[in-house]
Amino acid sequence: MSVENRKILKVLQGETLSPPPIWLMRQAGRYLPEYRETRKVAGSFLDLCYSPELATEVTLQPIRRYGFDAAILFSDILVIPDALKRNVTFSEGVGPEMTPITADEIYALSINSVFPHLNPVLDTVEKLRATLPHNTTLLGFCGAPWTVATYMIAGHGTPDQAPARLFAYRERQAFLRLLDILADLSAEYLMGQLEAGADAVQIFDSWAGVLGEDEFADFCVAPVKRIVDTVRARRPDAKIIAFAKGAGILLKDYARKTGADAIGLDWSVPLSFAADLQKESPVQGNLDPMLMIASGQPMKDGASRILDRLGNGPLIFNLGHGITPQALPETVSELVRHVRGETA
Repeated sequence: MSVENRKILKVLQGETLSPPPIWLMRQAGRYLPEYRETRKVAGSFLDLCYSPELATEVTLQPIRRYGFDAAILFSDILVIPDALKRNVTFSEGVGPEMTPITADEIYALSINSVFPHLNPVLDTVEKLRATLPHNTTLLGFCGAPWTVATYMIAGHGTPDQAPARLFAYRERQAFLRLLDILADLSAEYLMGQLEAGADAVQIFDSWAGVLGEDEFADFCVAPVKRIVDTVRARRPDAKIIAFAKGAGILLKDYARKTGADAIGLDWSVPLSFAADLQKESPVQGNLDPMLMIASGQPMKDGASRILDRLGNGPLIFNLGHGITPQALPETVSELVRHVRGETA
């Protein structure tokens, strides 16, 4: 099937498009009333992730509403720990929780049942590819090993992921083994998504910013490079976006050493530095999600600054992290029109 009209793939190949293509992290989510209704039908959050019919529906909702240039698979970065039988749950107002893993349990991890457990997610990818408009890029994704490991060690999210950082210092070999296991499982999972119909994939390292320089190299760069190398060994044409939130000036090394096709930028990355990164690879980002709540002229001004500084190079317009539940659907419409240069 020809993909020549999928704008995001053009940018991932290094092209500059004006206006740039746009999609938003967490574009299928709680800010949309139709999502909230579907979520009620599903029961639990994980039930929604593992229902191909309902996950397809919520993935398509923002495409119908806004005509984004990409649809991102509706799932969660913690489906791999769930497949590893870590008893993952999601509670309203609490977030993800699971049984914390010990060093001994890391060495005893069994990966035999992981991929049958994830087959419903791959079924969702197949349904999406068959349903999406021809010009819409389909993005798959996974969590980066470091970020996924932080939840597995602590059993929940924490403000600075101190439990995982302490564990990595005290039980280094066990921790590195966990990162290797997660990297290998993630690579296989991403290849499954690509084979099921995803055009490109994104690796989310949401907790990269809590690490020092050496730890960032060992716990973020090396595992993501392992994923990229493994995927490319079987899919040389695979397009991969890597997003290391909070990495700051370390992003230059991250971009060069991981081999990702494009680098996602959080809102704290200065646009001057982003333009420097853009000389070497496409970039994606990086509007502050708070501007989607502020709305109006502040939001438009923030978007215009990004377009002015990064619009003359390969850019995928996005937020610097996921859209929040407090954002109004009408504000998203306004942003899309503004980025595309359409009048209200």
